[in-house]
Amino acid sequence: MDSLKKKEKIIHTITTSSSNESIIDIGTEQNCINPSCFFCTMKEPDSMIRRAGLQNCFKEMPFRDSQALALVLSGLWNIAMTQPDDPEFPSLGVFHCMASLIQKGIDNRSWLLKDQNIYIPYYAAHIIGSYTMNKVKFAEKAVQSGVIPPLMDLLRGKISWVEQRVAVRALGHLASFEKTFDAVAMYEEDVVKSAMQLASNCLEVVYSKFVGVRDAKERLKYHSDLLTRGVGGLDTENRKAEEWACQLQRWSLNLLNCFACKERSLNLICRQDFLRDLCEMWGGLVMNHVSPAGVGLIRILCYSKHGRKSIAESKEVVRSLCNLSRSSDDWQYIGIDCLLLLLKDQDTRFKVIEVSALFLVDLVELRSLGNRSNVGEAIARVLLFYYRQSMLKLKNNEVQKVLQEIWDLKVERRKREKTMTEEMVEERRVLAGLIKQQGNHMFWLGNIEEASVKYTEALDLCPLRLRKERVALHSDRAQCRLLLGNPDAAISDLTRALCLSTPANSHSKSLWRRSQAFDIKRLAKESLMDCVMFLNGCIKTETAKGVRIPYHAARMISKQMEATWLFANLKSKTSSNRSSRVQELDGDQYSENYEKQKYDEMMRIMIEKKGFSSRLSTMGNEGMERKMERARSKKAVVARSMEGRSWGSGLLHAEGEIL
Repeated sequence: MDSLKKKEKIIHTITTSSSNESIIDIGTEQNCINPSCFFCTMKEPDSMIRRAGLQNCFKEMPFRDSQALALVLSGLWNIAMTQPDDPEFPSLGVFHCMASLIQKGIDNRSWLLKDQNIYIPYYAAHIIGSYTMNKVKFAEKAVQSGVIPPLMDLLRGKISWVEQRVAVRALGHLASFEKTFDAVAMYEEDVVKSAMQLASNCLEVVYSKFVGVRDAKERLKYHSDLLTRGVGGLDTENRKAEEWACQLQRWSLNLLNCFACKERSLNLICRQDFLRDLCEMWGGLVMNHVSPAGVGLIRILCYSKHGRKSIAESKEVVRSLCNLSRSSDDWQYIGIDCLLLLLKDQDTRFKVIEVSALFLVDLVELRSLGNRSNVGEAIARVLLFYYRQSMLKLKNNEVQKVLQEIWDLKVERRKREKTMTEEMVEERRVLAGLIKQQGNHMFWLGNIEEASVKYTEALDLCPLRLRKERVALHSDRAQCRLLLGNPDAAISDLTRALCLSTPANSHSKSLWRRSQAFDIKRLAKESLMDCVMFLNGCIKTETAKGVRIPYHAARMISKQMEATWLFANLKSKTSSNRSSRVQELDGDQYSENYEKQKYDEMMRIMIEKKGFSSRLSTMGNEGMERKMERARSKKAVVARSMEGRSWGSGLLHAEGEIL
């Protein structure tokens, strides 16, 4: 009864809303005389009569030429979205009805463009996808009703990218069930190729067909209506289109995952150009927490022999995994998993170890990551596997040095320190602290190189169990290396500091400094993630009186969000092709409000997803000036010592925010 009441409420809302409030501009008569009217049938109090009437509606619907048909499907879509597990409509023939309507829209162009019929294929595919999301018996019923052929036509792009989005969603649901996978696999090559093409090209399609179209009149009206439900202007449409583009890519990857899990079509999925594309698919800051996107598919491929072989042959993919493993990304553990799978395979170990070892060495003291424990120990075991044979095989001196360092740290040094008494540990702690103070003094005198040497001495002396002290030493040495123009060494030190922190990736200074180092290396996504985590730490430590975001952190966030925006590359390509300055100005005026709202939306999402305080406030100009004045006096001496260096003083300026 609750399900029926919910359906009646949805139908009542749709039928009583005015045409001005509905995206489908259709009037409804108050006195309906049609015996097959869906809305009248839904209001029938007798359940037996209502079910018989609904079954008749679904049979006749594909053959009726009614202006209200789009409105009916809008109602069905609402019900399917809110009650996807309700068996009533699937048992009465809704799948056959939807499949017939999609096919009619594809085959009969004149009918599709008549009245509001253009909305029908979208709603029909969405209804199929919603009902097949959770229940395998619904999926089996859908396959038996012939939904796959018309969905395949939509997937191939017979109408537009909007219909492709809901078609790939529905096919992904059908392919995820063992009992219906084979039905989708009958079109295996076509499905895989289409999904790969969608995943690689959908952003360009959405941008060129919609987001990049400045004149609202040139956009397809039904696309705008479906995106915003009739509410909002261009900015709302653009934000929603960005979300849909991300979903289209994500759902295409989900469909490919279904085949990759079964080691099907790996010869297609493991093409080198597509593997490189996967590294760039991350969904942006908005959707990153929802799905691992491209790297999720890469991990599935790493579980197969063919997949590991193909990935190991791509230097771009391996390096992308290495960068991910040393980031504060939500999916850092996936990057680590992939590298370990490649290193455990004797056929791929020596193809990737020369690159991966230089990154993974910084993670060997990582205790836990999310719900995973002893992560660093697992990394060390894999890297030191066949240690002596590896040392003989490897000709790269740097990698040999790294493996020797891991051996000394995890075996030799641990063995030596195991015999230390508490008094000996305390003595070393005090001595390391004194050397650190010497390093601090040299740093503020501008002797950056000497300070770095002192921090190294303190690290060599400080016992491994004193993790908190070693966090500070690694972070301070990294700052010296940043100022000396060595961002790679700085990232290594800062990653070690963040691995030693409790919980992992929680040391604010190290996050901020590594964000700067990643920025220098032009790793925008990694820099953005660290900066977001840094802000999270800042806000959590603020008092209840109000939260202030450091100016330079806000500037870094803004810069990296712009660089990692889903359509950033496409926008720059479009801008470079403009033929005149007037057009450029028009484009700037068009995008100004959208860029501002996009930034505001990103900040809102960061607050919600990362646990930021809701009392977020930015720092006023006067407060910023006072804060910067205090910072200038602290770093003036160091700045003078850095004269003549290309970018050291700029880093000091930014570092003033957190010193």
